[in-house]
Formats: sequence, structure tokens, C-alpha cells
Amino acid sequence: MRVLITGGSGFVGQRLCQRLAKDGHRVQVVSRDPEAVRSRLPTGADIRRSVLDFIDSPPQAIVNLAGESIAAKRWSDDQKKRLIDSRVNVTRDLVILCEQLAQSGAGAPRVMVSGSAMGYYGDQGDREVTEETAPHDEFAHRLCKRWEDTAKEAAEHGTRVALLRIGLVLDQGGGSLKKMLPPFKLGLGGRFGSGRQYMPWVHREDLVRAIRFLLERDDLDGPFNGSAPHPVTNAEFTRALARQLKRPAFFPVPAILLETAFGEMSRLLLTGADMRPARLLEAGFTFRFETLEAALADILG
Repeated sequence: MRVLITGGSGFVGQRLCQRLAKDGHRVQVVSRDPEAVRSRLPTGADIRRSVLDFIDSPPQAIVNLAGESIAAKRWSDDQKKRLIDSRVNVTRDLVILCEQLAQSGAGAPRVMVSGSAMGYYGDQGDREVTEETAPHDEFAHRLCKRWEDTAKEAAEHGTRVALLRIGLVLDQGGGSLKKMLPPFKLGLGGRFGSGRQYMPWVHREDLVRAIRFLLERDDLDGPFNGSAPHPVTNAEFTRALARQLKRPAFFPVPAILLETAFGEMSRLLLTGADMRPARLLEAGFTFRFETLEAALADILG
């Protein structure tokens, strides 16, 4: 089938495109600079500059992974607006595409798997968090809620919508480990603040498998937590990464230093949620990398 992917040239999107193309699907990718990303995508990928450019080549499925990195810059008011707009505007275009295809008689895509993030829940302390947990109201939650609410509008046009609240994505060459590895390899790693905050994580391969699982299961819609079954605290993550690299991790970063350097954005590092993939597990999805130790051994061993 034809699968339209926003964010297809990103860290998760590239691997998803490779897996879908290998399975015989036709990959359609949105990129502002098609030629710049062509070498990173499977041969034959249909790359166009905007979502609505695909009106003449209707996708049967959509995966929405677009959005500016939430940790790229300090959260000024302007940056908060850019973070919201980069997610909501593309998602709104996808809903418009669904509407136009439904009205044209071509038929709306049958499914959209739309990315969201663990930030939907906000700071949850040490309580166990499932898809039923009420969120804590803060900027990360409001950002994710706007994103999800926009995606859910596609259901009005006959498209099944699954919302995937993604944890920290781990693998070689990018994602959360890209910035963590250099100091840890030098023996300069350490916990953030108290280290008691939870860090839901997921191996990139399992995340791609979960996306494909949600594309294929016609009975699944609504929110799904996209993280491994065994989240860890920041202190546990620090120790596990140091053990895998055979390096010490004796340099904790005080909370006040992170708050001074990053302002409100420091909440991404100092708070978290013990997020569990309850609905994926109930639906029969199995993780290849259930524990952080197994994931890090695969990635770094």
C-alpha cells in the first residue's frame, strides 16, 4: 500500500521508511527539500514538498512524525509557538488531505498513526502511568494535547486514528543517546538533579515495529504509550549506560544548573512519568527489547 510519512527523513522516519519499503509498500515522504533527503530514503521513495501535493496519489495510510525538536532551544514564547505550529500545522494539512480525498470519491486513508510524546502526561512523580492516567497541566501536555486533538479530526472523514505517545528513542546515530554518549564515554556522565525522575524509553526498532503494528490492526485506535514495558529512573539509566560503556558516572548535574541554563525546558530533564505501554501489551504487541540493559547491549555492544 501507499504510506505517506511526515518526518520521514528523521531518526525514526528513516528506519520506518526502510522497513516499509522492504515489505513492498510504496513510501511517500514530505520534505521541504526533496533532493537533500533523497539519499537517506529508500530508492523509489516519492518525495514531495507538502502534504497536499499527494492529492493526485492518494495514500492508503499515514504516519505523522513531523515536528521541531522540543529540546533544540530554550522555551521562549516564540519558540513555544514554533513547537506547536510545527506539529499542528502539518497535522491539520493531513486532516485536510483526508477530507479532500473523502469528498473526491477516492476515499480517505484508512488509518493515521500520529506521533505524540510522553510529555502528554506532564510530571507524574513516581506513580505508574497508563493511557488512562490524567495528565498534569503544563506546557508539554498542552503541546501534545493540541497535536492529538488536531489528529483526531481525521476520524470525521473515516480515517482510523491511533495516537502514539513516544518515549526517549534509543539507537545508534541519533535520538536521545546522541547527546548522552560523548560525556559518558569520557567518564564525565552523571544523573540529572535527584535522578529520581522516570525516563520512559524505547529501542528504535521496537518503536518502528509498534507503528507497523498499529497500521495493520484495524481494531486499534485512540492513545497508545510508545515505550518499553520497564521504564527506569534517570539514576538507573545513568548507571546502566555507564556499565555498558565500562566507564564511571560520578558527575551529577545539579538541578539548579539545568534550571539556570535551560529555564522551563529543564523540566524535560528533571521531571518524568513511569509510563507503561498498557494498551499495546493488551493488544498482543511484543517488545524485542523489554529492558534497558538488553537495548543498550544491542545498540552499544
